Amino acid sequence: MTGPAPTHFSLLGGEDGIRQLVDRFYDLMDSAPEAIHVRALHATSLKSSREKLRLFLTGWTGGPPVYVEKFGHPKLRMRHFPFAIGPLERDEWLWCMERALDAHEMDAMLREELKGKLRNTADHMVNKLDG
Repeated sequence: MTGPAPTHFSLLGGEDGIRQLVDRFYDLMDSAPEAIHVRALHATSLKSSREKLRLFLTGWTGGPPVYVEKFGHPKLRMRHFPFAIGPLERDEWLWCMERALDAHEMDAMLREELKGKLRNTADHMVNKLDG
């Protein structure tokens, strides 16, 4: 008899794995010229953003619902609406996230599944037209 399938959370390494992924993501955003526009949407310190993304991804990947417990339903589009997010900012966010995922040890099929879901989520955050 087999147990339930492992969650993405466990396959990513649990709390430590999510923290490493988020740190890699924000380290890239904070230093890469490819992320200059999306970085400009954030506060000088990325500490709060790191924590919120860590909490969100924990629950989003099947771990404990710590974001919901602390902040309520994510309502991602509403929470991001105060920020002017166009295709450029979306693409820069994805550039950082895809490189963070590429650097994280995981099964290739899981990596591609997560990239696809995150691309869809990032597309949903776009709230301005460039130009």
